[in-house]
Amino acid sequence: MVNVVAALKAIVHGLVKLAGMTPQTVEIEPGTVMDFWVPKQAIINTTTKNQTPKWNKPNKPVLVLAHPFAADGILMWFLQYAVYVPDFLFFGGSTTARAERTAAFQAECLAKGLRKLGVERCTVVGLSYGGIVGFKMATMYPDLVEAMVMSSTVIELTESITNTCCTEIGVSRWSEFLLPESVDGAKLISSVGTHKWRNWLPDFVYPDVLELQ
Repeated sequence: MVNVVAALKAIVHGLVKLAGMTPQTVEIEPGTVMDFWVPKQAIINTTTKNQTPKWNKPNKPVLVLAHPFAADGILMWFLQYAVYVPDFLFFGGSTTARAERTAAFQAECLAKGLRKLGVERCTVVGLSYGGIVGFKMATMYPDLVEAMVMSSTVIELTESITNTCCTEIGVSRWSEFLLPESVDGAKLISSVGTHKWRNWLPDFVYPDVLELQ
């Protein structure tokens, strides 16, 4: 049976490629890689698998879209701008062998990845978890972050904020909400994390959403 979400992802990726972007994997350090979607003009030459890619520095202001805690970067920011779109670690193809699981580590890897792509200054647009990472990156790398646009987020996720949010959502802890183990859990995160998605998304799609979490 075809996974509807996986099929949609393939279509979106194809359209984004037609729009002038290309996926690139950047090694942050041994054992840690991040996926980025970048403008095709960023690539200086076509390289083989054994060669280190070379990049053009951006010739216009850079906009970095930091995605929320769901899916991957390009699906969350479909055809918005000519942008650099990272997948945070543990989303898409971004992985690490290191044990860190903090927003600060995500911010460190994002900043290093952008530097390796030739980005010197950027505007960061962050939604939800992407906003938390964006605030961290601005604090840690003020010379890199020129401006920020943040939505549905907080500067720091404190225990009191966590307790209040979990009570309002109806879960006991963040992992129960963000990493659902049932179709009902997938429906819950879809209803909270998207704009009226649950109102039109057919029920048969939710098992596919759960499978790709």
